[in-house]
Amino acid sequence: MKLIKILCISILIISSSCKKEVVPSYDIVIANTNILNIENGKYLKGSIFIKGDTIAEIVSGKDLRNYTTVSKIDGTGKFVLPGFWDNHIHLRGGDSLFHENKDLLPLFIINGITTVRDAGGDMTPAIHQWQKEIASGNLIGPTIYTAGPKIDGPDPTWAGSIEVDSISDIKKALDSLAALKVDFVKLYDSKINGDLYLRTIQQATKRGMITSGHMPFSVELGDAIESGLGAVEHLYYILKGSSSQEPEITSAIKNNEITFWEAMSTLTKTYNDSIAAIRFNQLNDHNTFVVPTMHIGDVLSHLDEVDHKKDSYLKIMGQGIKKTYAGRIKRAKSATENAKKSRKELNAFLTTLVKSLNESNVQLLAGSDCGAYNSYVYPGISLHKELEALQKAGLSPLEALKTSAYNGARFLKKENLKGSIEVGKHADLVILNSNPLKNISNTKDIDLVIKLGMLYNPKEIAKRYNCSDCFQ
Repeated sequence: MKLIKILCISILIISSSCKKEVVPSYDIVIANTNILNIENGKYLKGSIFIKGDTIAEIVSGKDLRNYTTVSKIDGTGKFVLPGFWDNHIHLRGGDSLFHENKDLLPLFIINGITTVRDAGGDMTPAIHQWQKEIASGNLIGPTIYTAGPKIDGPDPTWAGSIEVDSISDIKKALDSLAALKVDFVKLYDSKINGDLYLRTIQQATKRGMITSGHMPFSVELGDAIESGLGAVEHLYYILKGSSSQEPEITSAIKNNEITFWEAMSTLTKTYNDSIAAIRFNQLNDHNTFVVPTMHIGDVLSHLDEVDHKKDSYLKIMGQGIKKTYAGRIKRAKSATENAKKSRKELNAFLTTLVKSLNESNVQLLAGSDCGAYNSYVYPGISLHKELEALQKAGLSPLEALKTSAYNGARFLKKENLKGSIEVGKHADLVILNSNPLKNISNTKDIDLVIKLGMLYNPKEIAKRYNCSDCFQ
């Protein structure tokens, strides 16, 4: 019996010693790099292990593990961040600009932008198709979260908008957007009645739909916030809500005694720090975000004096998109000298407003407003210009970075999937050659981009555009 036991034990020992070590396998490993914690601005020196479209492991210290991987990236001296988000773009122009919009989608990946928020347009079926192609890897481009058609009033400014001219129209509009499975609701201010605007926000909020929008000047900012508006697009409406004469301006607008642009001079002169503080606290209390769109404001304020004909990015815009620039250019050049001066002064004032919003901890979203009709605001690179504008306005590089992916994910309630580098989150990453916390302009110094676990070399993608000076 003892002999049998000894033999059995010997067999077990031999058997266990013959077992091979189980070596983990990954699709991509970024080894020995600097991993940014976007919440506190600290870097972890370590490695990121990716399986499929997900961050599987993050290990600190030198890469000494035994594993196999399809792609191993030496991250020594490099900096890894969450892939950038552009939180305000437009894919629009109907069938005639279908191909031109699609052809520009890789520009976002080239610029490290792995996610965009399409703030309303007339190409929803096309966008749904592109979403599928991008997710499958058959089309190079960012994840697209879309509002679908905008909601506006009768005879709206933008093609494809849903008209709301009665209370019954609100249900129909929201039902149609729900059927389209949009990611948020975008409201516009050109023709919609103020009361219907507020009611639309209230009904959308009751349905659990996220809202953002311009704000009719026939509505007061506080009422829009209280109704549940999720994000205020552009700063004009924050300025109006910070004026000591907001009620008087609102009444004058309702009575057609003053126009939107005519109101601006009065609003800047009557900006009141105490009232602004109340509005900023209200924004915070209701978790309402603000999208400053600084870069486009700067571009449009100087259309009359800056020659963009030699812009490198202009070379790769389609002829159809370039034609859409004409309207804004014509208006800028035909404006009176006083109007041109006032526009520049307003733009400068809004820069100080951003600083105040940030100092009050109002949640900001970096959005470029790039797309057709928005002259010389180019997809991809304009997000970096926006981050630079935010730093110029007084934000630290880390604060500016937070307005992109981190706040973008939180606004759309995707923070469990995106916005930071954590185990279990989507592998949407950008690898930089230079430290963006030293200077926000270093966000343009891109080495590689990982989108849902797919590895992209921006320089290789850029070759298709035949524009060597576009991506320097």
